Amino acid sequence: MESTKLRIQPDRLQKSIEKLASFGRNEQGGLDRTTFTPAELEARDWLKQELQSLGLDVVVDQAANIWGKRPGRESGLPAIAFGSHIDTVPNGGKYDGALGVLLALEVMKVLQENHLTTRHPLELVSFSAEEPNPFGLSTFGSRAITKKLTKKDIEGVKNTDGELLTSALKRAGGDPELFEEAARDPKELTAFLEVHIEQGKRLINEGIPVGIVTAITGIYREEIVVFGEANHAGTTLMNDRKDALAAAAELILALEATCKNHPKNEVVGTIGTIAVQPNAANIIPREARLTLEIRGETKEQIEEVRSKWQSQLEEIKSKRSVRIEQKVLLDQPPSPMSEEIIQVMKEQADSLALPYSTLGSMAGHDATHMASITKSSMLFVPSIDGKSHCPEEESKHEDTEKVGNVLLQTILALDKKTRLGGL
Repeated sequence: MESTKLRIQPDRLQKSIEKLASFGRNEQGGLDRTTFTPAELEARDWLKQELQSLGLDVVVDQAANIWGKRPGRESGLPAIAFGSHIDTVPNGGKYDGALGVLLALEVMKVLQENHLTTRHPLELVSFSAEEPNPFGLSTFGSRAITKKLTKKDIEGVKNTDGELLTSALKRAGGDPELFEEAARDPKELTAFLEVHIEQGKRLINEGIPVGIVTAITGIYREEIVVFGEANHAGTTLMNDRKDALAAAAELILALEATCKNHPKNEVVGTIGTIAVQPNAANIIPREARLTLEIRGETKEQIEEVRSKWQSQLEEIKSKRSVRIEQKVLLDQPPSPMSEEIIQVMKEQADSLALPYSTLGSMAGHDATHMASITKSSMLFVPSIDGKSHCPEEESKHEDTEKVGNVLLQTILALDKKTRLGGL
């Protein structure tokens, strides 16, 4: 069969989705398959068996990333890599991350059964610990292979039960002592592709089956501590108060208004945590500790929100006679995706007569870090009702099939290129 006519098998893909979803299923119907837990280790073993059954060279690196490698027919060419992650959030769904790995697996199956050998070597990857986890280190595997996470970063790290990360990593097949050897040489890779559910409503609301990602959101995060003055809640007149919580409430609403008024819908801001002291019904709060997060497709968008909100913060601080301390926790710049691969994805969607939309990713992904060492790209599958990180997470079978075929044909089209520019 001509490579342009190759298609994935949607029924087989769905069986793989259901099989992987059997690992870690809880009584509520969700998945508890967090990093390095027994359920996640079982899922890892299943995936490795699937890869081995295809005759792939299965490698677990020092960061416990799982690689399934298929040689190319021309020696010396860098690999085209594709995949995602199989760990979940607590009580999560069966598509987040897993779909990207299972579609990569399906691509490998299609190539094997059609006896097609690509010019470039192909590498399926299932990254370790993409999701936030009890060890506090998300996008663990992709940060390890891009040298953003070092041996020093993992030493002494424990989960909430007091277990060392290094011990859990060993159970999963990793090597804490040689951790930094997981890093990949950029010369070994020519492209990375990741399929993921959108986790939002843009595609499903527009009735468009294929999302081509232009950039992965930047994330700015800071801790804010508002210091007021504790006093008796009954005897202190309203005009005499320095209420830290009331000031914090104004800060929260100011951020919401700033983001709502921004011309770009994909600019969002959240204050998702708040801790109050002394936290008593009859005491005016003396301290409120908040975590702020701003996301945007460009650094300029994030800075616009920060600047406007900071001006409001200064006004609130003065008006309420409180003291405010701020500490930057994360300033992760947006990651533009490869224009070259985006163009190939558009061409393949057109050749398959599939409508597509270009959009930014409002969540972080492993492709964010992969973009620092190779040309990276993402495809989105519509999420029913925009739901994710919950048991109700679902995508239509026909949409996963369509995006899977765009992935397959994009890989084959990239393989035919003499050389991807820029590397």
